[in-house]
Order: sequence, then C-alpha cells, then structure tokens
Amino acid sequence: MFNFPLWPQQASAQARQVDLLYIYLLLLSGAITFAIFLLIIYFSVKYRRGSTAIRTNPPRGHNLLEWTWIVVPLGLALFTFLLGAVVYIRMERPPSGAMEINVIGKQWMWKTQHPTGQREINELHVPAGRPIKLTMASQDVIHSFYIPAFRIKQDVLPGRYTTIWFTPTKTGTYYLHCAEYCGTSHAEMGGHVIVMDPADYERWLAGGSQQQGLAQEGAALFRQYGCSGCHGTNATVHAPKLEGVYGRPVPLEGGHTVVADDQYIRDSILLPRKDIAAGYPPIMPSFQGQVTEEDLLKLIAYIKSIGVAESTGSQP
Repeated sequence: MFNFPLWPQQASAQARQVDLLYIYLLLLSGAITFAIFLLIIYFSVKYRRGSTAIRTNPPRGHNLLEWTWIVVPLGLALFTFLLGAVVYIRMERPPSGAMEINVIGKQWMWKTQHPTGQREINELHVPAGRPIKLTMASQDVIHSFYIPAFRIKQDVLPGRYTTIWFTPTKTGTYYLHCAEYCGTSHAEMGGHVIVMDPADYERWLAGGSQQQGLAQEGAALFRQYGCSGCHGTNATVHAPKLEGVYGRPVPLEGGHTVVADDQYIRDSILLPRKDIAAGYPPIMPSFQGQVTEEDLLKLIAYIKSIGVAESTGSQP
C-alpha cells in the first residue's frame, strides 16, 4: 500500500497545536474559495447571454448584505488571529525548569552543548517528556533551526540570542535542517535530534567523556580573561559585582533600567559602552573579536550560576 503522509509525524507537544491551526486554515481557505467559485458559476449561468434574468432596476443598496460581508470576514480574521496568537505565545514561553541547551550555528554545521559539558556536532540528544529550551546564536550569518517533526523553526542570528523550546513526546531520530539559505553548502547543513527514554539519556550522559559543566568552564574563562580582577569579590577596581545580578534590573546611566539577561551580559562583554551601569566609570575594555560564541555562552552560564546561588542564599 502507499505510504504518503500529508505532513511529518508529530513528535512534540507543540506539533498537534500547530497542525490543528494549519488544518483550520486549510478548511477556512477551502470554504471561502468554494463559496467564491460557486457564486461565480451561479451568476455566470443566471446572467448568461440569452437568459431571461431581469437586468433592469438594479438594487441601489442592501444594508443586511453589506453588513454581512463586513462583519463575517472581520470575525473570521480576528478568530484566526486569536488562534495563531495563542499558539505563538505558548511556543514563545518556555516553562520554568526546562533543560537548557546551547546551540551555535556555523557554516555549515550545528554545534550543541549540554549543561553538563557534553558537546555534539549536527546531533542533539534529548530525553522524552521533558521541556527543552535552546539558546541559539550564529557565529557568522543568519541560519534557521528547523525540526519538522517538532513543528519548530527559529532564525539564528549573529550578534543576538534567540530561544525556542519544545517537549519531545516520542523516542526516535528526527531530521534537523537549516531553513535559511546561508551559503554554498547550505543544503548540507543538517543533522539529527535523537529523543531517548529519560533513563537511556542519563546513561548516555554518564557514558560520555568526563567534562566540566558549562558554569565550571565559564568560571575558568572568567579568570583567564581577567574578569575576576575587576568583578571578583576581592577586586579593588570600582566595577559592578556580578553575584546575584542575573535576572534582576540594572540601573543605567540616564535613569532607565534593563534586566540582566543573556543578551545584556553578552553586550556588556562585547559592547561595554552600550549600557553603562549607573555609578560606575566606563572603563571596561571590549572583548569583541577575542571571545568566541561558545565561550560567551560559558561565561553567561557562570554568571547565571553565581546569580542563582546568591539569590537562593539570600532567601529566608
């Protein structure tokens, strides 16, 4: 028998929502198209040459008809927008406690790194049934991270972090593509996502080579690049302390504030004069061109870890 699926299999919690929205749009478009063609055929037959249809005294207005073709399409458009907005908002809000994995797009490969330090190229191992949040950046040009079976796709941009999340529901191996033309070997930029049972995933993590976690590697880089000389606990330079800063508002010169998220920390390392913390002189040098995207994510993981530790310790 023929095996020709109309769309890829559903392998994530988000896939069913996206497919239902897609089916609704197909049915709505089909119904409108059918109605339009039906009216075309009806009027073509009724007012054909030689028919006895009355063509005199055309109506000058029909309020009910005019209100109908204004209100009904408007209602359908607003309802469609509402359905799409619900799906979009759900896909843009990862749940708390999601496993965070870093992804770097590079011509022409995907590099991933787990919180425990395991690195992969063009592969991503994840446990089934657990929300996964990806923090992504590009090392060169615009890429697009696309897993058809999960119904997720997100542009990966140079100089900016983008995120996407999913909850895999079925074990197996699924294709990963770059959906944005990125150069000569764009067609070869792909890989696989391997969804495993949670127990198998833990064994996979334990079976890899012993590596430091991202936060530990970030701590080493923090000292290597000399950051501890100004931002460390015993530093004599008048610079902001980083313990507990992640996720909190930072007052800036000019009176406004910004939340210390991944993008703010990244910009503070590469573009230190972009957002200057209030009360501190702009003396920090730029590390642009010196720190790779992988090292930036490690530094952010370290600052995030000391922020969590400080925040937890300060609670009663």
